[in-house]
Amino acid sequence: MKTVRIGLVGDFDPTVTAHQAIPMALQLAGESNGANVTTNWLPTDEITDVESLKNFDGFWCVPASPYRSMNGALLAIQFAREHNIPFLGTCGGFQHTVIEYARNVLGWRDSEHAETSPNANRAIITPLACSLVEQSETLRMVPNTRLAVAYGKLETYEGYHCSYGINPQYRDALMAGSLRMSAEDWGGELRAVELNDHPFFVATLFQPERAALRGEVPPIVRAFVSASLARATQPITVG
Repeated sequence: MKTVRIGLVGDFDPTVTAHQAIPMALQLAGESNGANVTTNWLPTDEITDVESLKNFDGFWCVPASPYRSMNGALLAIQFAREHNIPFLGTCGGFQHTVIEYARNVLGWRDSEHAETSPNANRAIITPLACSLVEQSETLRMVPNTRLAVAYGKLETYEGYHCSYGINPQYRDALMAGSLRMSAEDWGGELRAVELNDHPFFVATLFQPERAALRGEVPPIVRAFVSASLARATQPITVG
């Protein structure tokens, strides 16, 4: 049985529901893929260079931000994006995925998160009009996206624990390039994104990992592990 090594980018807290669910979700997804999934927590304040990131087949940037080091989280996201390593970001991971893209792809170096930089000139991530802390909603997925293919349908009911999302002021500019929307709520608010030019790079504001607490395999996690399994057969070259 092939072993898949997943780096969990975030600051582990045993009281966080998502942190309890993620290892379970990965185990279930591994069994579904016929793979043994091993996980290592990567505290954000310990991610200071790419050497600590070279031995993983996939990365999951997990919920529960603000992180101890935004720079550490962004470095891991950038590494996964630039080296075509399968990547999944959920909740806070979604928010920081968008910031990394804005800074390093669009060149908006002053992009910030309103939670940690409330007076920023360019806050890409701002408070949601309605908080989604311990809320659930039905989402519509964009046809032919990796998210829709993973679920095999165009609607899903998912849970959240967040109060921040993409600033509507920047939505169109953010989605004008290789980053595209893959899900929205029924009010048209963006809830998931993915990269066109990457083997697997998906980020969701919702927390699909929560399905594992019900003993269910989250479809997008199954797809993430499948992509990581394919990556496990390839060497990672860091230039």
